[in-house]
Amino acid sequence: MTRFIHDQFAKDYLEELLSPFGECQAPLEIRSEIRQVDVFFTPKTSSQNAPEVLGLLGKLASNISLFEPFRNPVSINEIRTCVLKLLEVHTDYIRRANREKTKITEENYPKLWILTPTASSKILENIGAKNDGDNWGEGIYLLAPFLRTGLVVIHQLPETLDTLWLRMLGRGSVQQKAIDTLETLPQGNPFRENALLLLSSLRSNLEVSSELEEEDRDLIMRLSPLLLDKLEAATQSGIEQGARVERTTIIENLLIMKFNSLDEQLRDIIEPILSLSPEEFSSLLLQLPQLSREELLARFSSEN
Repeated sequence: MTRFIHDQFAKDYLEELLSPFGECQAPLEIRSEIRQVDVFFTPKTSSQNAPEVLGLLGKLASNISLFEPFRNPVSINEIRTCVLKLLEVHTDYIRRANREKTKITEENYPKLWILTPTASSKILENIGAKNDGDNWGEGIYLLAPFLRTGLVVIHQLPETLDTLWLRMLGRGSVQQKAIDTLETLPQGNPFRENALLLLSSLRSNLEVSSELEEEDRDLIMRLSPLLLDKLEAATQSGIEQGARVERTTIIENLLIMKFNSLDEQLRDIIEPILSLSPEEFSSLLLQLPQLSREELLARFSSEN
């Protein structure tokens, strides 16, 4: 199922956006059973870049937080499992405080944020989730204060720049509109560039899946021009050193995304790839999702 591809994208995406502002553990293992928190975020005590630049996502990340993103609408049992993870993390905090003879204030316990595209009114009612519109706006539902838990119903969020980075984890038209907005951001925006790289990786992973849904096919079609535009921007001034550095970065990042690391053999083929004409370079990167490691090495090792 492509849900697992989207789940991995969501974890990578949140980790990439939040890492400049603190420590991200994705996943975080907790001991009672083999359970993992999708993303465990600890904000830096002092950071030149405040997470507020991420809008609503930055506000969620202003405290130590567990993030549990769901591609499909979250179920009651999935909510129970998420809350259980949170309580186990809280238990670890209590053990540590007892061991160190310190006290924990209520505000110092980690929060849980469940990210779901939609949530039925029945589920929200049954878990006692309330919308605090004055403090959080539409789409954010909080459980009882001591539970330190909130649901982010992504498709209910207003379409503003403040919610952009969360709406990127939505589905269908909500995600596609967020991608439209992402395109309009300045090219130097580091979060824009990182998101585009992760979207390129998502597109590559979806393309090799044998269980694509119609929604996934639409997403692939929507993402294809993004990658092409990025390549054209990198190749238009290919004779300049700055463009060469940018092309090198693109190649390195795409190889890491595809093969998880950049070993000596892969580094050796970067220079031959850089020697390609702009047209050949663009063509290669469009083919890259379908090429195996062996095919790449066979093609470019001989060109050294």
